[in-house]
Amino acid sequence: MNAMTDRYLWLMKQALTDNLRVDNEHANMTVPEFAKLHRKSWQAYGGVMRALLRPFGLVPMKPSSLSVEQRRKQREGGEDWPQLGETMVGLKRLDHLQSLLETILREQIPGDILEAGVWRGGASIFMQAVLKAHGAQDRTVWLCDSFEGLPPPDPNVPQDAGSKFHKFNVLAVSEETVRNNFARYDLLDDNLRFVKGYFENTLATVPVEQLALLRMDGDMYSSTMSILDALYDKVMPGGFIVIDDFAIDVCREAVHDFRERHAITEPIEAIDDIASFWRKGLAA
Repeated sequence: MNAMTDRYLWLMKQALTDNLRVDNEHANMTVPEFAKLHRKSWQAYGGVMRALLRPFGLVPMKPSSLSVEQRRKQREGGEDWPQLGETMVGLKRLDHLQSLLETILREQIPGDILEAGVWRGGASIFMQAVLKAHGAQDRTVWLCDSFEGLPPPDPNVPQDAGSKFHKFNVLAVSEETVRNNFARYDLLDDNLRFVKGYFENTLATVPVEQLALLRMDGDMYSSTMSILDALYDKVMPGGFIVIDDFAIDVCREAVHDFRERHAITEPIEAIDDIASFWRKGLAA
């Protein structure tokens, strides 16, 4: 990778996470009452779960008591909420995405890129930027989301009982907004495919044949399982599965249940304190 490519992708990460202005950030979102509904996770993961759930407490706001150095550390690990950024995944996860994509390109792992659960589109914008920076013209980037927030819990899925994700309008980012975010970075083009709808209704019929990278951010047991049921078999040998919300109990449970059912033994590796991934076994 040449110096200009490296500098461009560094700047994209800074911009998408709004890290360039982290020293001027004067307000943090408060920890929501919603966390009380996930007592086990709250106690087990402490700050990690507070970071994950903080977005849902939109009001009241309060001045940050953290130093700039502490804010930068949070932003690096995706442990805070960049109110003006396009992604909350943090710098470390974007670094990791870049590494995976460059491995895919270097090793010529076939397949497209798909993100299930895109919020404001920041992670997909960055993946598009990496492909463009390396001159990769033959891969489609799929963005799958309801663009209306998360679904209400299915009464037939006890793991999601009591979930309130569907009540938080902050998670409902329209397709138009996401498209506009791509356009802001001059990355809106014909190799993007937007798939609108709840995962259980859309993913099984997404017209993608091969995936080199599947990035999952479903938050709920049902959503995570829907992603894996519909798309895992399309991940090519040597491809990657990234679970952004692996720190959430029900998401982690869904991943383990799916892997056990399908006798998947490739090791799950941590990316940071929140996200994990594994690589599908290379063909012999």
